[in-house]
Amino acid sequence: MIDVEDLVALVRNYNPRTNADLIRRAYDYGLRMHDGQFRKSGEPYFTHPVAVAAILTEQRLDDATIVTALLHDTIEDTRSTYTEVEGLFGHDVAELVDGVTKLTNLQLSSSESKQAENFRKLFMAMSKDLRVILVKLADRLHNMRTIRSMRPEKQAQKARETMEIYAPLAGRMGMQWMREELEDLSFKVLNPEARTSIIRRFVTLQRETGDLIPRITADIRAEMDRAGIEADVFGRAKRPYSIWRKMEEKQLSFSSLSDIYGFRVITRTEADCYRVLGVIHQRWRAVPGRFKDYISQPKSNGYRSIHTTVSGRDGVRVEVQIRTRQMHEVAESGVAAHWSYREGVRAQNPFAVDPAKWIATLTERFQEGDNDEFLENVKLEMYSDQVFCFTPKGDVVKLPKGATPIDYAYAIHTRIGNSCVGAKVDGIRVPLWTRLKNGQAVEIITAAGQRPQASWLDIVVTGRAKGAIRKSLREEDRTRFIKLGTELVRVAFEHVGRKVTDKALRTAAKTLGVGDPDELLARIGSAEMTAREVIETLYPELASRPDDEIDTARAVLGLAADQTFRRAACCQPLPGERIIGITYRGKGVVIHAADCPALADFEEQPERWVDLHWHSGRHPAEYSVSLDLTIANDAGVLGHLCTLIGTQKANISNLHFVDRKPDYYSLELEVELRDVEHLHNLLTALEAESDVAQVERHRDLARKP
Repeated sequence: MIDVEDLVALVRNYNPRTNADLIRRAYDYGLRMHDGQFRKSGEPYFTHPVAVAAILTEQRLDDATIVTALLHDTIEDTRSTYTEVEGLFGHDVAELVDGVTKLTNLQLSSSESKQAENFRKLFMAMSKDLRVILVKLADRLHNMRTIRSMRPEKQAQKARETMEIYAPLAGRMGMQWMREELEDLSFKVLNPEARTSIIRRFVTLQRETGDLIPRITADIRAEMDRAGIEADVFGRAKRPYSIWRKMEEKQLSFSSLSDIYGFRVITRTEADCYRVLGVIHQRWRAVPGRFKDYISQPKSNGYRSIHTTVSGRDGVRVEVQIRTRQMHEVAESGVAAHWSYREGVRAQNPFAVDPAKWIATLTERFQEGDNDEFLENVKLEMYSDQVFCFTPKGDVVKLPKGATPIDYAYAIHTRIGNSCVGAKVDGIRVPLWTRLKNGQAVEIITAAGQRPQASWLDIVVTGRAKGAIRKSLREEDRTRFIKLGTELVRVAFEHVGRKVTDKALRTAAKTLGVGDPDELLARIGSAEMTAREVIETLYPELASRPDDEIDTARAVLGLAADQTFRRAACCQPLPGERIIGITYRGKGVVIHAADCPALADFEEQPERWVDLHWHSGRHPAEYSVSLDLTIANDAGVLGHLCTLIGTQKANISNLHFVDRKPDYYSLELEVELRDVEHLHNLLTALEAESDVAQVERHRDLARKP
């Protein structure tokens, strides 16, 4: 375990003005609080907080963050309290420690709904102070480095969580070195055979070709010296997981894989970066399509660099990254560079992103929508690479990899996205599902009256576009449901001899607790409520059954005094039809139409059959029956049919669209009828309508009694 003076020395290396006494007091306090606690490996527990603090010194972070690392488990795992930490180390440290504690308790790999809720809490903690997540990432990194002491099932669970959440988050924050190490440590747990295979092949390659890294590094340095450019050159082999992922994505064998070596050229000035690029392209052949300029078009987390892939010594492809020293610091530390210290003062790196602005960008548009949409948007924003496209005026639009012209349109403005009908890429008309590439110029074609299509949800990849499309579709559905609900209510009111008024709807909405009349009508139109409920609320005396109608509870004859009945969902028998009862233990009797195919299942159980028949007389229109309709997709057709059904004294209790096509709708309609004669009259009236292509009674044997 690193002792306190060694830790202070690590901080002093980049911050000579560090408050050494504060760090010593935090070290002693943490050691005392964790006294008697041990890790799974048998080591004293405090070795872990000290190691986390050491990892954060590599990022040259401020004293408060280092102290937080030393104390990050005290509130959760010891007798320490927030009040005590605040009294000893100040409000800033106490808030950071409390924030890390809350993050530790979040189950980010739990069920999706819970995961979405916890992601919201994660981003709330990050928005308060991003240093909280920096400590948490360092905590996870050390835990992954020492994961072998855990049970195998716990190792797998932590590795999956790291691979799916913490590694991408580190990458999104610009801490690429941490992302790569977290991924590789997880890969070692989740697929050790694949990782060993990659390492074995790499060793074989080195044995066959020799160690190319020092030779290629020397070649690049020689070219820099010849051109008179002052620069540092570093080379390395890519990590096993990075190589494995590229093999999986491109379906390549190891021998076919290019650029498994990466080199960095660190220059003094931005102008030198472009000079280096020219020198490298003059000396080695550039690989087409493998050039990216993140200096002129930086990533949102502040990352700047030029990437190019060339065919180097002996035809081996290598990736070269070119950037200045300040750009390199941001590339290594990401948003953590905002807090980096040098010579006792916070380093003023012009490329470091202000965390407040960064988190605001990251969480933009995450506040609206349900949990599923939030989680989808978070993952889209966190886990995607970027492409850069140009507007007709030359402005740059940043989009995730795989984005389409529709994503681009919504990135410009929601109004542009909603009215998009086509797109031109580099002056050529392209389909809306085209995947955009870096450097393309995109022009969106719009038309008045155009609305987003549901199929667009399968085309777009950005959270912004998906959210805007869903919102528009919800509004469109709401408008349609309100129109349908208005018609259903009008028919229901006419049925009891009343006229619909705004006051009546406001009163019903208030009594039923649904807010306003439009919401009431929308719920009726979407079958969440029925028009009958409105009538029963406003005119209970009119909604009651006439004296001469048969009580539905006593509508069937032939039952024992203690038996109850219910209609089978498969055939929905109506008064006037021949019926058979089937007894169920604890469920009473289920009645089927005599011709229901489901009765065949009970042929071997005659003791369960009960001979029943309907009570003669007038039954109330309360027996639901499902109808299958195919109708023309024209304006006003659905409203007209609702009116027609109302004139037949039938009530629509549910409506479900099965299929929607440009020229017709298929729907399942549930209506409440008196008896089989009422059904016959309704079917006759519907069949006579020219806008009804087909109507029949719906029978579904899959629906159990």
